[in-house]
Amino acid sequence: VVVSGIGKSGHVARKLAATLASTGTPAFFVHPAEASHGDLGMITADDVVVMLSNSGETDELTLLFPHIKRQGAAIVSITGNGQSSLAQNADVHLDAAVDAEACPLGLAPTASTSAAMAMGDALALALLDARGFSAEDFARSHPGGSLGRRLLIKVSDVMRTGSALPIVHQHATLAEAIVEMTSKGMGMTAIVDDAGRALGVFTDGDLRRSIAHFSDATSFGVAQLMSRNPRTIGAARLAVDCVETMEAAPRVTALLVAGDDGRLIGAVHMHDLFRARVV
Repeated sequence: VVVSGIGKSGHVARKLAATLASTGTPAFFVHPAEASHGDLGMITADDVVVMLSNSGETDELTLLFPHIKRQGAAIVSITGNGQSSLAQNADVHLDAAVDAEACPLGLAPTASTSAAMAMGDALALALLDARGFSAEDFARSHPGGSLGRRLLIKVSDVMRTGSALPIVHQHATLAEAIVEMTSKGMGMTAIVDDAGRALGVFTDGDLRRSIAHFSDATSFGVAQLMSRNPRTIGAARLAVDCVETMEAAPRVTALLVAGDDGRLIGAVHMHDLFRARVV
């Protein structure tokens, strides 16, 4: 899709081209004055040219009509005048007429540009829907933005594994659990059974509560003090899903990552999500 316009309509046209491109419809802007000096070579018979002009009589656009028709491209006009040259000669005309401009003088393009932009957005979103454009497709077009990161980064991309994963056996002592928590810096450790399945977690909060309730908490095994039924998430899930799970449970700042067989394969801390700029 080739989008063109001049003046304020040109600014709207540039925005429409950008919106089309980011929602799965390849598009770019061509300045109408530059088009007649060589940029017509960017337009082919397979293209659709969208022209924006509130009056529908913009000379720079109307002069391009015969040349674009000769190229074999289709023309869609977005104007505020259904009887204008652009409206009458286009293959399709989209009416973006307004009763009056918002400008108190009735001169500066305000309401008309808003209407044209809304029409352009509606056109882009109709194409998005018709093409079956998905959230994953959107993310691939926006890898550098926060939306792309939220839709592309998986739990497996941010989770801690191997030697960075705080983990102790169910028969570990409290002292061993504290050493593991301290060395791994996640404020918790997972407790697993012989098969590597997570039985629970022991956190800084559990440690404080243990000391407050028992005169000699060090005499206990960590399995006696741990929080059972820990919250887990799958490695293939989106990292942003971790945020929702953590927010649903007060004071939870870390999640265990379990495989399909229930075995512990990793852990994610809120700080990992911040570093990945998911939140």
